[in-house]
Amino acid sequence: MKVSENTSVSMPIKNMVGIIVAVAMGIFAYTEVTARLTSLETSRELFQADLLKKSEQLPTDQEQFMLLEHISTQVENVQKEMETMRNNNVNINYAMKDIEKIKQALENLKDKVRANGNGTH
Repeated sequence: MKVSENTSVSMPIKNMVGIIVAVAMGIFAYTEVTARLTSLETSRELFQADLLKKSEQLPTDQEQFMLLEHISTQVENVQKEMETMRNNNVNINYAMKDIEKIKQALENLKDKVRANGNGTH
């Protein structure tokens, strides 16, 4: 059998389309796998770089970071408490006004009682 440029090969179109689709799917799968591998390698490298940076930190730096985190949570708690105190301040001012009114009414009643007591003697 001689094979040359002029040798003809007969193949049904259905088979040729199937081969082309199979090759296209193989190429697509290969590119997806290589993209995923590249992504995983990149994330691993970044993770290792972060670990190296953290291992290079001095213990005093780590202690300062912990203290900063602790202080920030305390500041948040103080802010929440101050917000509730603002509401309490409004309520206290309102109560003080009511107490002043009650004191004035009590003084008026005392004056009336005194006036009544002096009139009978």
